[in-house]
Amino acid sequence: MTAPATGGAAAVRPAPPGPRKSVTGTRVLVAAGFLLPALVLLGALVVYPIGYSVYRSFLDQAGSGFAGLDNYVEIFTDDTILTAVRNNAVWVVVAPTVATALGLIFAVLTERVRWGTAFKLIVFMPMAISMLAAGIIFRLVYEQDPDRGVANAVWVGAHDTFAESAGYPKARPLPVHPLEAAGGGAFVTKEPVRAGTPALLPLIGVAPRDMPGDAELAKAPPAGGGGVTGTAWLDFTRGGGGKPNSVDAEELGLKGLKVEAVRDGRVVATATAAADGTFTLPQEADGALLRLPESNFRERYNGVDWLGPSLVTPAIIGSYVWMWAGFAMVLIAAGLAGLPRELLEAARVDGANEWQVFRRVTVPLLAPVLAVVLVTLMINVLKIFDLVFIIAPGSVQDDANVLALQLYRSSFGTDAHLGVGSAISVLLLLLVIPVMFFNIRRIRKEARR
Repeated sequence: MTAPATGGAAAVRPAPPGPRKSVTGTRVLVAAGFLLPALVLLGALVVYPIGYSVYRSFLDQAGSGFAGLDNYVEIFTDDTILTAVRNNAVWVVVAPTVATALGLIFAVLTERVRWGTAFKLIVFMPMAISMLAAGIIFRLVYEQDPDRGVANAVWVGAHDTFAESAGYPKARPLPVHPLEAAGGGAFVTKEPVRAGTPALLPLIGVAPRDMPGDAELAKAPPAGGGGVTGTAWLDFTRGGGGKPNSVDAEELGLKGLKVEAVRDGRVVATATAAADGTFTLPQEADGALLRLPESNFRERYNGVDWLGPSLVTPAIIGSYVWMWAGFAMVLIAAGLAGLPRELLEAARVDGANEWQVFRRVTVPLLAPVLAVVLVTLMINVLKIFDLVFIIAPGSVQDDANVLALQLYRSSFGTDAHLGVGSAISVLLLLLVIPVMFFNIRRIRKEARR
């Protein structure tokens, strides 16, 4: 017999549940999917080049034989590379310190003035210029010729303001002129001069660029009078046709030429030629010899050789500071805006002057920001290349050499040595790592506060 069904249709049991998907595993896969492109690029553009550079630094110039530590030994024995190492040390110490100090000064001094924002904008504007453009600009700024180089134009202008201006280098008389050499670069008249008789002091050999811009056409001196009169002029007519010892129509006066009346070896009177070359000496000059002292003929002061072997590195550092002081100023100004003003006011109430408030309150509170700026600039200058390569002339590039430039010079060209170039790149990496480690440690320390 079939057992009767109880309770109607038999109940259907649910199927047992399958294995659950791991949420954590899914998240890991998603994260890995997003990170994979970045990891591939990081490996291809950073990890692999570093690893290959380390490997290549142990090979010889051809890359076919093992050289051991020879390439690293060459870094510290080759004079050119040692100069690059020393210059890098100067760069790391001087450039970030000066740029940070200027940024701090600019940020503090412009905080309370109405035009502070405009000033900060002007100081920050060089950051918009590429290193290449800045190098070209400062190559022109440091030109030796004061007519082209701004730095020497200012320097020569200041020098000529406080010192006697340049005379007429290489000027000299002709044999038929009434002048003769007096020793030491000076010239003297062959015969004594007399009152009432015009004295003629013709010279030649003055280049057009050495003539004053406001020189006038020479004039014959007037006869008579109680003193000694005369004319000093350039006895040269363009195109020919002039007569020696005669003031011709197109000849220019030697403005500023110094004339001395000498009797018995003693100077009894002096005069300076006007724009038209005329001069007048007092009665004491009667019967004396006229002398043109050597100061009239010294070379024109041409300023400072900014791109010479001794100043090329400081000059390039100056251009770097011009670019990056604005960067330091903006970051420090942002930190300064976040300082608690009540601490500054409390210090002033306690009797501290502005210098004490700056030194004992503002600077300590800004120490984290200053550290960020300083470390960032230190990492930046370790890689400096563009400015040195563009500004330094080829004749002094060895004196201005830095490691990044030497890396380029060693790795490319007809005499390239990729082993030495790779060793220099590894050295640069080792120099950057401690600075980066310090920066990361500081950031973690700040995050824990």
